[in-house]
Amino acid sequence: MNANVWMLLATYLVALMLLAWPLGQWLVRVANGHFPRWLAPVEAAERGLYRLAGIDPSAGMGWRAYALALVAFNVLGVLVVYALQRLQGPLPLNPAGMAAVSADSAFNTAIAFVTNTNWQGYAGEATMSHLTQMLALAVQNFLSAATGIVVVIALIRGFVARSSTSIGNFWVDITRVTAYVLIPLSLVFAVFLVSQGVIQNFGAPQQVATLQGDTQSIAMGPVASQEAIKMLGTNGGGFFNANSAHPFENPTALTNFVQMLAIFLIPTALVFMFGRMVGDMRQGWSVLAAMTALFVVSVLVVTAQELQGNPLLSALGADQVASTTQSGGNMEGKEARFGIAATGLFAAITTAASCGAVNGMHDSFTPLGGAVPLVLMQLGEVVFGGVGSGLYGMLIFAILAVFIAGLMIGRTPEYLGKKIEVFEMKMTSIAILVTPILVLGGVAFAVLADAGQAGIANPGAHGYSEILYALTSAANNNGSAFAGLSANTPFYNTLLAVAMWFGRFGVIVPVLAIAGSLAGKQRMAVTAGTLPTHGPLFVALLIGTVVLVGLLNYVPALALGPVVEHLMLWSQP
Repeated sequence: MNANVWMLLATYLVALMLLAWPLGQWLVRVANGHFPRWLAPVEAAERGLYRLAGIDPSAGMGWRAYALALVAFNVLGVLVVYALQRLQGPLPLNPAGMAAVSADSAFNTAIAFVTNTNWQGYAGEATMSHLTQMLALAVQNFLSAATGIVVVIALIRGFVARSSTSIGNFWVDITRVTAYVLIPLSLVFAVFLVSQGVIQNFGAPQQVATLQGDTQSIAMGPVASQEAIKMLGTNGGGFFNANSAHPFENPTALTNFVQMLAIFLIPTALVFMFGRMVGDMRQGWSVLAAMTALFVVSVLVVTAQELQGNPLLSALGADQVASTTQSGGNMEGKEARFGIAATGLFAAITTAASCGAVNGMHDSFTPLGGAVPLVLMQLGEVVFGGVGSGLYGMLIFAILAVFIAGLMIGRTPEYLGKKIEVFEMKMTSIAILVTPILVLGGVAFAVLADAGQAGIANPGAHGYSEILYALTSAANNNGSAFAGLSANTPFYNTLLAVAMWFGRFGVIVPVLAIAGSLAGKQRMAVTAGTLPTHGPLFVALLIGTVVLVGLLNYVPALALGPVVEHLMLWSQP
């Protein structure tokens, strides 16, 4: 491991904490509705919007009403995104004359963008009109990100409240998160991206002459605006098929670094918000410590594997027997302007968060290098994770950790002063188990079905890894892929859409149920027998719970994929 890797990682973490700390303070204001006076005109417009919609912003919701409003809102989003894709041909802002998207692909894409997954089985610049990119996909980038944030705010209110039947008002929460957090941040970030060379226009594709004398069509469009919320909202996807490896989306090393910061910015700030809202910053620091430890290990492993390279390739030349490992490390599928260190860091960040944006081809990573993004998703994407979803996922594991600790010491488990009882553990079990069921069940179905096998381009362990990665990415709402799998088929479009939908809302609804149950309880006094949840012991317990419970379900599947592939690669003579 060279000094460049350590310097990049350290610089990244320091910059991230410095930016996330003040944002965490602002998120507390947004969650509690305490805004400075200079925002009075915006608040007036907000109240007018509520009156127009017939919403009483002072009326609280129980968890069932909150969950019903959230799910109904997202179902409406699916219908709108689906309709815009199917009707995009005659609609305006379609200078390239894009035809309607096929029914199965439109269904998959609608589910993908509403669930914050942003799985793309198509090339964006060759499939979607400018109107569809903006009004369907970019809008859902905002709303799906806001949905995740309001869920974690509701859960935190459950810990803070005392004998309350309300966890907030969904319509107020999603309006404020969108208007006061996501839109301002995205505006600033988009302007920065434009200044660095990311395109932002409504033009038709440009026909240019290549050095060989041929003609090439270069897509144009509103890229910077979509790129900003794609990163800040941990949405993923891309205007271009090459995603963040495309120079129009990610032109320089500086934009690459800032995009990586943007992915983790809100998830990290939410942890600081959590500590402030529960009245004990030590709780936030303990969660942050667990996330950071898991993240650092992941970055070091994936980077070490890529620097190690492929043992079947050497610097001796193609006509000679390879006797040394690949010179300079594994640069296959990586942009030369980023290199191995920045690509490995980006891969760990985008799969630790539920982002899925990529600046390199994960399918070209070494077997264990590609296993790191896979494992990060299989942990439930709680290592910082998506906006909101990462923190509420980690808090679910924290509840499980104190329950396990309570069993070991023979005391009633409690977390943040709230007793953890049968109902909370039932909902916790559902929230943790729903994604492994979707992933493993989906993989089994895909490898047995003829239509599933037809999409495999690479035989053997790597082809199996491609299917495992696709289902893991879908059910955990990530959206990245091992691109060797041909997934834009009716079979995979439908299978992955089901995994995405239930992987999102199969977790959100139990989380809201826990929030409602906790809100109705009184906070217990701290006693000598109370397990401290802010020290190194609890951090270790939390990490152990995440790794053991989150990952053990997948060990046999991993053994059949990347582990076997690694052993086969390094056993070659």
